[in-house]
Amino acid sequence: MHRREFLKAGVALTFAAEWPTLAHADVNFDPTPGTWRNFQITTRLEIAKPAGVSQAWIPLPSVNQKDWIKSSDSQWTTNGKAVLARDLHYGAEMLHVAWAANEEAPVVEVASRIATQDRAVDLTKPGKPAIDLTSADRKFNTMGTELIPVDGIVKQTSDKITAGKTNEIEKVHAIYEWIVENTFRDAKVRGCGIGDIASMLKTGNLGGKCADLNALFVGLVRAAGIPARDVYGIRVAPSKFGYKSLGAGTEVITKAQHCRAEVFLNGYGWVATDPADVRKVVLEEPPTNLAIDDPKVAAARKTLFGAWEGNWLAYNFAHDVALPGSSGPKVAFLMYPQGETGNTRLDCLDADNFKYTIKSKELTAA
Repeated sequence: MHRREFLKAGVALTFAAEWPTLAHADVNFDPTPGTWRNFQITTRLEIAKPAGVSQAWIPLPSVNQKDWIKSSDSQWTTNGKAVLARDLHYGAEMLHVAWAANEEAPVVEVASRIATQDRAVDLTKPGKPAIDLTSADRKFNTMGTELIPVDGIVKQTSDKITAGKTNEIEKVHAIYEWIVENTFRDAKVRGCGIGDIASMLKTGNLGGKCADLNALFVGLVRAAGIPARDVYGIRVAPSKFGYKSLGAGTEVITKAQHCRAEVFLNGYGWVATDPADVRKVVLEEPPTNLAIDDPKVAAARKTLFGAWEGNWLAYNFAHDVALPGSSGPKVAFLMYPQGETGNTRLDCLDADNFKYTIKSKELTAA
């Protein structure tokens, strides 16, 4: 049965009944909190072919969570007028730069510093979370967005996946397993995808990249009444666990954007998850196109429900972002530099012609 037929028919949905286990003990994917790493991220952006007034918006690290990321102030140089801007709905920060129409070579360079560490939680041992959600925060993190609705086919699918599950962890884990089993990473999708989850479910095309697969996970969890959120960021270093697909290959990270997901579980707080990266391991981890029961896939599948490696920075949690000063449409998420010239929105996925580069440098303690 094709995916489209299975969704339309409403047949039983597939997910593992039990937690996956490591196929071989020698696969070590064990993120462990305790060691902070410091990075400087430098973004250099130019408007390659200015045609009138030009603008740019560069996402800045604006997530501060004491257990896994600390974002410091950013510094910049430019021949335009730069203003630090903030999305009031989600708190996402960006540098907004504007250049006069007679500027022939618009350029800006931004340096941001962050500290990050591995995340992991033992979901067999609930405790009192460091934070709790207010009723307003819980509502905010269970509501739909323009591309992530929580009603209609999303709610119907969530209800089928979680049928018979009696607590939050069982429900969230069932959705996580369903994403791993029923979606796939589609190499043909540009960038990180767009995250139009209702269209994915209606068409039965469950292929995509992180902004599609993790958005689907977040939407299904929210539709179950459990707080969840996408976290938009970029990989900044190789994986220390040997996963080629789960780290930045060089200091140039221009195309290393990656979004992750979090769920808020009573007794634990915000918990790291990343089902999209499990499908990335399946498709891309050498020698590529691994079987779902391959040891590296099994290890990623187990680990990425409750943990992730600290070789990644978070920019923000924002959806449906209106770029200040722009007459163009909102962006679904702010994970790539954005630009306009002559009121024409530039292709943020075409870094070579836009153009911009992003570099990462790990800093050592003095």
